[in-house]
Amino acid sequence: MTTINDIARLANVSRSTVSRCLNDNGYVSEDARKRIMEVIEETGYMPSQSAKSLRTKKTGVIGVILPKISTETASRVVSGINDVLQANQYQILLTDTSLQKTKEIEFIRLLQSRNVDGIILLGTNKDQELIQAIDQAQVPVVVLGQEIPVTTSVVYPDAQATSHMIEFMLEKGYKKIGFIGAPETDPAVGITRKKAYKETLAKHAISYRDEWVQTGDFAIESGYEKMKQIMEESKDQRPDSVFVVTDNMAVGAIQYIKEQNMQIPKDIAVAATGASTLSQYIEPSLTTIDFLNEEAGATTAQCLLDAIDGKKARKKMEHTYRLLIRNSV
Repeated sequence: MTTINDIARLANVSRSTVSRCLNDNGYVSEDARKRIMEVIEETGYMPSQSAKSLRTKKTGVIGVILPKISTETASRVVSGINDVLQANQYQILLTDTSLQKTKEIEFIRLLQSRNVDGIILLGTNKDQELIQAIDQAQVPVVVLGQEIPVTTSVVYPDAQATSHMIEFMLEKGYKKIGFIGAPETDPAVGITRKKAYKETLAKHAISYRDEWVQTGDFAIESGYEKMKQIMEESKDQRPDSVFVVTDNMAVGAIQYIKEQNMQIPKDIAVAATGASTLSQYIEPSLTTIDFLNEEAGATTAQCLLDAIDGKKARKKMEHTYRLLIRNSV
């Protein structure tokens, strides 16, 4: 196996010169650098990660805690995270809580025991126990998706985006807008989006009707069942449109509407949040909010690297969004 001494001998330089070149730390002449890099390429030399860790006090590994690794949102976020981390010579160690809140705390502790340099958490709650675990962490932690007061949080503009979509639906002439939400255990999705829906209706002097509002559990089947409940409980005056807080549940809602031989958007319009791949291929294509997950992941990763390097960051960074206007509204 090639060693740093072999590189020095083959490049006809000192060991310390090779070390300075590899770590980009100190002066190395262009001629020496060129010879060193040529030898490294010829030999396929890879610096020892353990030796590097001893020098830099870093392992080059970032822990990422996902609520459900199989979702498209998680995949997109991780793609953005990975782009930034790879460009900065970091590797990812992924964990999956399977939507179990207690595992978030468990994995924060587990990842610290694996000596990661920092942790990215795709947050699903703001429980006090989680806040305490983040506050007590021995490595930097950055949270995406929930605002956690003790650390840097990259948050989606849930209220602004939801209000924007409701305003768009109102402008299109829909005045009886139903709502399929999510459990309040997820504050951003379950509380903030519902609050924005209610406040936007109130702003336009439109009454909030309980029978037009249901809470699902993120699954497609849940969207189907909640749409069915809305239609069955409001036969005297049905909504002319519905806003669903996730694309997944919107797909289920659309399926139920079709089974009732109703046309979308002629009989009832549907809008959602997520910009999933499926949203553009279902019939009709789904009007939805795109939170630009890859970019959000990249922003979160950069925030974490800044924290690892000791740079001061804002406690809250709000990401952007866009409306994807398609055929369902």
